[in-house]
Amino acid sequence: MINNTVIELNFFQVLLGYLFIVIILIIIRLRGLNKEKVLIIASIRMTVQLVLVGFILTAIFEEPHPLISLSAVLLMIVFAIFTVFNKFKGLLSRPIKKVIIISLPVGGLVALSYFLYMVIRIEPYYNPQYIIPITGMVIGNSMTGITLGINSMIRRFKDQKETIEQALILGANEKQASHDIINESFDTAIMPTLNNMLGMGIVFLPGMMTGQILAGIAPNIAIMYQIGVMLAILGGVALSTYLFLILGYRTFFNEQVQLISTENGG
Repeated sequence: MINNTVIELNFFQVLLGYLFIVIILIIIRLRGLNKEKVLIIASIRMTVQLVLVGFILTAIFEEPHPLISLSAVLLMIVFAIFTVFNKFKGLLSRPIKKVIIISLPVGGLVALSYFLYMVIRIEPYYNPQYIIPITGMVIGNSMTGITLGINSMIRRFKDQKETIEQALILGANEKQASHDIINESFDTAIMPTLNNMLGMGIVFLPGMMTGQILAGIAPNIAIMYQIGVMLAILGGVALSTYLFLILGYRTFFNEQVQLISTENGG
C-alpha cells in the first residue's frame, strides 16, 4: 500500500544536507584545486535563488492570473536567449542572433503548447502550476540544444572551410555545401536528450518523476507525466534546433554564395 503522506523538511533537516558542501570543501582543499570560492558562491546562489523562487511561486499559485503566467513564460524565454548570447559572447554575428531569437521561442513554444493544450489539456489555460515548471523544462532543454547546435555549426564551418569552398567552386549551392554540417550539428544537439531517454527508468529516475513520487503521487501517474514531459522536451529541442540550423547556416554565406569569415559565427 502506498503511503501518500509527504515528509516535510524543516530548516534544520535541510541544513544537515550542507554537510556535503563541507566534505567537498575538504576534498578540494586537500587536492589543492582552488575551487573553494566557486563552490561556496554556487551553494549560496542556489539557496537564495530557490528560496526566492519558492516565495514567488507560492504567491503566483495562490493568485493565478493569465498575465502573470504569460510574463513568467516570456521571462524564461528572454533569459534563455541571453544565456545563449553570453555563452558565445563575441562569437555571434547580428544575423545569427536574430535566428536564435526566432528559433528558440518558436520551437520551444510549439512543443510546449501542444503538450499543455493537446496532451494534458490544462484548465484554466493559464494554470501556472503546469505552465511554469513545464515551460522551464522545455525551454531550458531547447536552450541547451541550440547551444550545442551553435557550437557544432561554428566549429564545423571553421574546420571544413576548404571542403565547403571546393563544393561551391564545383557548382554546389550553400544548402548543398552545408548539408553534412547541418546533419552533424543536429545529431550533436539532440544526442544528450536521446541519451537521457535511453537511460531513463533503468539507469536513473528523472527529477520530475522523483519529485511527484516523493509528493505522494502514484508511480503510474508520475510515469505518464514523465513520458509526456520527456516527449515535449524532445520536441522542443528538435524543433528549435532544426529551425536554428536551417536558418542559421545561411548566415555563413554572402549574397554571392561565398563562405564568409567564421571567426565571428558567420
